[in-house]
Amino acid sequence: MHYTYVLKSTNDGNLYVGCTSNMDDRFKNHQEGRVFATKNRRPLVLIYYEACLDKVKAFKREKYFKTGFGRRFLKDRI
Repeated sequence: MHYTYVLKSTNDGNLYVGCTSNMDDRFKNHQEGRVFATKNRRPLVLIYYEACLDKVKAFKREKYFKTGFGRRFLKDRI
């Protein structure tokens, strides 16, 4: 399984969208400041995730969430 996920920074309120095959390890890396993009935006809260059967679909979903339509979808969903 591959996961597309959305994190929200409690520091600045912004969202971070990513994908991974190991959700627990990836979230731990975000929380410990090992991910450059979110290092200065901690603490982070996992607010949404989706499971996909393959890596390609997870990456496509991540790209969609980063578009205007995807952001609107997340806003309505969360």
